[in-house]
Amino acid sequence: MAVRTIEIRERVMARNDELAAAVRHRLAGAGVVAFNLVSSPGSGKTLLLEKTLEALGGELEIAVVTGDVQTQNDADRLARHTSRLVQAVVTGGACHLDARQITEALEHIDLDHTELLFIENVGNLVCPAGWDLGESAKIVVFSVTEGEDKPLKYPGIFRRASVAVLNKIDLLPYLEFDPERAIANARQINPGLRFFRTSARTGQGLEEWFEFLRSQLVPAAVW
Repeated sequence: MAVRTIEIRERVMARNDELAAAVRHRLAGAGVVAFNLVSSPGSGKTLLLEKTLEALGGELEIAVVTGDVQTQNDADRLARHTSRLVQAVVTGGACHLDARQITEALEHIDLDHTELLFIENVGNLVCPAGWDLGESAKIVVFSVTEGEDKPLKYPGIFRRASVAVLNKIDLLPYLEFDPERAIANARQINPGLRFFRTSARTGQGLEEWFEFLRSQLVPAAVW
């Protein structure tokens, strides 16, 4: 049975990678940059997206796909900040999104009028790490309330991500958290990881984050 389990997982992963490749080709053909946002629960990922839609929604053509285990609460929150349809994917217990779900979600998104696609993955630093969704890049979001060793405990997502957002920095005066150590731990896993320090609640660091997003829509931008 153990061998059969491994074989089934390999087939599932291979099929997912085929679909992800098709998603990536479709998005590239439409000129859409897609970011797969991965975080643990409570990192402030949804609030970061809310603030991003508020600031850039009138400037950039942004689409959003949200994943959640049981509810579409995050999608409902984000929908208040954009006139575009926010696609909700309820996984029914699964701890990550997969490329099939993204393929289906894209059928409801006008890619001809989309520049930037955010995929808000299920709140989990383990399961989503190994699943390719056809994104341009993975972005890992973690907060100062989670401990400096978070990258060492969950190296997979930090190894696969291109960008990390250290959120809730407004809480630093009240916590025993060393951001430099946290960043050093992350770069021990991935030396090329690009960092943003933000507080989605107060707005600290958000302008640098917004400027980064704008820069990725330039045709010359290469990951």
